[in-house]
Formats: sequence, structure tokens, C-alpha cells
Amino acid sequence: MADHHAEPHADASADKSAPSSSPAPASSPSPSSREEPKERLVTTEHRAVVGKRTLDYSVTCGTVVLREDEQRDGQRSADKPRASLFFIAYTLKGAKPESRPVTFSFNGGPGSSSVWLHLGILGPQRVVTDEMGNAPPPPYALTNNEHTLLTDSDLVFIDPVGTGHSRMVEGEKVAEFHDYQRDLDAVGEFIRLYLARYGRWGSPKYLIGESYGTTRAAGLSLHLQDKHDVFLNGVMLVSLAVDLQTLHFDHGNELPYPLFLPTYAATAWYHRALAPALQKKPLAAVIAAAEAFALGDYTVALMAGSTLDAKTRQRIAEQVALYSGLSVAYVLRCDLRPREFRYFKELLRERGQTVGRLDSRFLGLDRDDAGEEPEGDPAMSNLLGAYASGINRLLRDTLKFDTDAPYVVHAPIWDKWGWKDFAGKYVNVGGSLRRAMHANPAMRVYVASGYYDLATPHAAGDYTLSHLGLREPLRKNVSVSYFEAGHMMYIHQPSLKRMAGELRAFVRG
Repeated sequence: MADHHAEPHADASADKSAPSSSPAPASSPSPSSREEPKERLVTTEHRAVVGKRTLDYSVTCGTVVLREDEQRDGQRSADKPRASLFFIAYTLKGAKPESRPVTFSFNGGPGSSSVWLHLGILGPQRVVTDEMGNAPPPPYALTNNEHTLLTDSDLVFIDPVGTGHSRMVEGEKVAEFHDYQRDLDAVGEFIRLYLARYGRWGSPKYLIGESYGTTRAAGLSLHLQDKHDVFLNGVMLVSLAVDLQTLHFDHGNELPYPLFLPTYAATAWYHRALAPALQKKPLAAVIAAAEAFALGDYTVALMAGSTLDAKTRQRIAEQVALYSGLSVAYVLRCDLRPREFRYFKELLRERGQTVGRLDSRFLGLDRDDAGEEPEGDPAMSNLLGAYASGINRLLRDTLKFDTDAPYVVHAPIWDKWGWKDFAGKYVNVGGSLRRAMHANPAMRVYVASGYYDLATPHAAGDYTLSHLGLREPLRKNVSVSYFEAGHMMYIHQPSLKRMAGELRAFVRG
């Protein structure tokens, strides 16, 4: 079990408050007179027993100031501080850097801190959940994580600007780094700094991202090559979101409907909402049948649009209803196109329940049953309080990073996110991943998908991978695993165990 004794021994006298994320008032000092932001790092020593191994490790957490060149009076001024990036790094003591991998981890949103992968599967402590993934009642708890990846890799958890304790420097525009490319600039520069400061250029290097973190990781795989000459050994993508056209239910975009249908089928099977003959089949058979229909007759029918004849339309509606658990009448009212938020509300409407988006195994209750969409996501509600409590307790009690500043677990900035490089088109960063793999044929990719994930369904991930444009010799570098759980599949204990074993094998190469 983990030793909770900790001995902070770095920069203990530094200012304990995080830099403000608010724009400076009009009367704020000029840029030349502003006080330089200070980096604050705290290092503690720990011990954990994982199976038959005893792990002695150090944890360094704190802020690193990101600096950039700027133009002033026609002259280039170097090293202007722009933001403070917060990180937590776990390092096994006594290991040789050239043989010890280092894995950089982040989550998604955009607007999420790194807490989910940190306290869900990778770190030496994790949030307590039951076999299914239910968190206990408040005040929640942490437990020692026998599945930690620290057994095989050092771990660096990165909070993007605006999340965790990462903030813009006073006077800078907080939204500047809330943009695809600027986010890559910040996280990429932090990785470069970490490799340089901690002597890790000779280590095997990995990225792991979840959800929008897979968007970031795919972009970083090429950005790190082009900008910093960093070539990765591998990238781990959890709940794939690389081609956003597969996920956006926009008028005229037919892709999501067939790609979500297999997960609708899995969801209806789990809640026993399918016809008896189909309900008796095992989950894998139900999903396979739904995929065959979705990528065949259903896709062809959707492509026909309003030219689809009435007889075929009725037949397709009956098949969509069969696999989704919805009524034929409802599918017809949706013009054969049930969107995801309608599905969350409609599937179990007669039972007075809604299903979750991040994990459709979870059930919610609304004020009434007449609405078109649910009031919230019961899967997210199940976890948010437990993970927020866990990271705040870990930082203050175990890692000795004391501050009155709030740790931002989840900032609602995804709808304000900038996509300047993708103006007028759907975001698809698969090209960056392909180019990185073609330039670095040794780089491997691991993908984890949940059968009950209605945020980034597994069929959408499969479609994305099959359309990367990878040449045949490199396709063997991509491996995909499927789990009977949702977006954060590791909250499900059997999935946690198998996924952890696969991640350990992956970083061993």
C-alpha cells in the first residue's frame, strides 16, 4: 500500500496563490512594470507496494512559466511570460532515464484537467468505485491503485491553461490558449521544457490522452516532431475523438447516425430494451449485427435522402427501431435519424428514466418525462464530485501543495474553443497522426474504446482509424481494444484490470 508520509523540500517560501485567470483592469501596471510570475515546485517522497514490487518514487508538482518571444517597438523581445502550467510528475527512484519510459498524460473537454486518467487508472492512487463504476456517497475516498502504470513508466500529468492550477499570466487574455493550435503550442513547449530540465531526452517517450485529449495527442505527435524534434515511441488514445465529423449531428452530415447505432444497440441490450429474440443474443453478436446493418443498408438509405421510396423507408425504420430499442413510429418521426440527446431521453421514457452520455449504463431522473432531451448526464454526475474531492485531498494532504486557489476540474470552455486552422470545415487531425507515423515508422498507437460510450462511440473511432490513409506496412502499428464500459472505461473494475495490463505491455514496447 502507498505510504502517505510526504516531505516537501522545494521552494516552500514561494507565494502559495495561483496567478489570476482574469483580465487585468484598466489601471493595471504596464507590461514592463509587472512583477515576473514565479514558478513554484514542491517535491515529496513516497513508497507504494504493487503486487510483489515495492516502488520508491518522487512526486514533483507545481507550476512552470511558459514564455514566448514578442514584438515591441519593432524589436523582438525574448522570453515574455505568458502562462503558468501546472503539472504533477511521478518518478521512480533509482531508474536509469535511458531505459525508463516517461508518459505525458492529459484529458479532454476541451476544458478538463488531467484528473480523470490520473485518479482513474494511471496514478498510484485512484478514486474508489464499485464493480460497475458507481462512486460511493460523499465524502468519497481514494485507494491504492494496484494497476498503476508507474510500475513501467514515469508519469507526468499536464493541466492545460485554464484547468487545474494552470493560469494565464496577469494581464494576458485568458482565452488565447483556448484554441487548437495555441493549446498544442503550450503543451508542446511544456513537454520540451520537462525533457530538458529533468534530463529525459534519452528516455522512451509516450503520450496518453482521453477524448479531446486524443485530438491533442494526435496533433502533438506531429507538432513535437516539427517544432521540437521530439519523436515519440507511442501514443495511447482513450475514447477516440480525432475526426469530429463522425460525432457532430449537423443537418446534412449523415456520418454520425450509422456510427452511433451500434452503441444504441449495446445500450438497449444492457437495459433489456430490445425485442426478445435479439435480447437473448450475447452483446458481441448484437453489436456485430447492428454494425453490419449500419454500415450497409442504413448508410445507403441515408445517402438517398428524400428520394428514398416509402417501402424502403418503412423497412429501414423497422431495422433502426430493432437495433436501437426505439419505436418504429419514433424513428419515422425523426426521419430515420435519431440524434444522441433525443436517444438519451427517449429509450427509457416509459420507465421514467434517461441514459447517460459518457456511459450509457448509468440512469438518470428528470423532473418529468415529456422533454426532448435529458436535464443532465448521470454518468458525469456519478463521478465529478468523487474526482474533485480526490484531487484536492491528494494535492493538499499527500503532495503538500497548499493553496487557496481553486483546482479547476472541468471548465465549460468547449463551446468557446478556437479552431482557426479548420475554419469552414470539420476538425480532423487524423492527417497529423498519419504524417507523424509515416515520418516515424517506429511509433505505435493504442486505442481504447467503450461499447457504452455515447460521446465518442467505438464505431466512430473505427471509421476514423480506417480512414487515416495509413499505408499498409504501418497499419500493424495500430491496436484497438474494446471494453464493456463507457467513455472512462477504467471505472469498470474488469475493464480497469485488462486495460492497465495492456497499457503496461504497450510502454514496454
